[in-house]
Amino acid sequence: MTAPLPSPPWYEVAGVENLPSPSLLVYRARVEENLRRMIALAGGAESLRPHVKTHKMRELIALQAALGIGKFKCATIAEAEMAAQAGAREVLLAYPPVGPNIPRFLALARAHPGVGFAVLGDHAGALRALSSAAGAGGPPVEVLVDLDLGQHRTGLPPDARAVDLYRLIASLPGLQPGGLHAYDGHLHDPDPEARRVACEAAFAPVAALREALLAAGLPVPRIVAGGTPTFPFHARRAGVECSPGTCVFWDAGYATQLPDLDFLPAALVLCRVVSLPGPGRLCLDLGHKAIASEMPPPRVVFLNLPDAQAVAHSEEHLVIATPRAGEFTPGDCLYGLPWHICPTVALHAEALVIEHGKPATRWPVAARERRLTF
Repeated sequence: MTAPLPSPPWYEVAGVENLPSPSLLVYRARVEENLRRMIALAGGAESLRPHVKTHKMRELIALQAALGIGKFKCATIAEAEMAAQAGAREVLLAYPPVGPNIPRFLALARAHPGVGFAVLGDHAGALRALSSAAGAGGPPVEVLVDLDLGQHRTGLPPDARAVDLYRLIASLPGLQPGGLHAYDGHLHDPDPEARRVACEAAFAPVAALREALLAAGLPVPRIVAGGTPTFPFHARRAGVECSPGTCVFWDAGYATQLPDLDFLPAALVLCRVVSLPGPGRLCLDLGHKAIASEMPPPRVVFLNLPDAQAVAHSEEHLVIATPRAGEFTPGDCLYGLPWHICPTVALHAEALVIEHGKPATRWPVAARERRLTF
């Protein structure tokens, strides 16, 4: 009996010779499986408020909405508009609006009266400016106090200063307190138990702050907490909305650093050999403009050439070293798993969506633009 032929690797695409490179590939079935795993880990869709910054695509919002996920978190007004257009029920702009972004945000909220919009705040002056622009005539703007749990980027420590700011929100016309935002992106220890302990320690003052606010007669409608690394721990808390982002696509960085999280690589970069610059070396069309380069190498792991080592990286070229270089000729394809998928996606105008091993459609990366309408 003839032995059956081995199945091709999951990432290989039929007709790849006709696809342009560099390109972003999104594997729909794997994305859908990641969404199901997110919902299962959260204990239900209502406990999720996924961050859209990873994908910036209307079609992915629609996929999540079809599974019952209605609340989303974003970093830009363009992302907020995209989410509203794609069917979001609630959108949190997890960024403090200042300057011209205040009237932009208010105009967006007025244009989508059926969507519940909220923003972050951590400074009295910025909140007074938002209050002045919002006025007292329309629906109030929900503001979540942004808490600094140790990343020291934005936010207030969860102490008396946060209580004072929360009271201010409750007193300003046109605003209303919407809860607390507690992002702990600095907690990504590879040891899940060490990460859990650090997460519990960081969240304890948040829980105490919530109790203090409630005791003072102030409403705390929600706590939005964590990102992907601490997702499993916040998922165990009652009344907390989890906001993972990266796990919808996954990447080599988190797959390496967080082996306890069970998500599938679902987005790759397709590139080609363009030159053979010397023995043991290949030059690829995968420069800074096609894959995120804010971190030191490795910036990509090639699934069909895992031993490759980066030698040089520039705007349009990536030179790699590999003992298998002699097996390749110009035009041969490599499938790369980005180390950091979120900024990689933003470098591409669209993704080629792969279904059943074949290109099926294209999804625009709509919110890579800083401005859509507003």
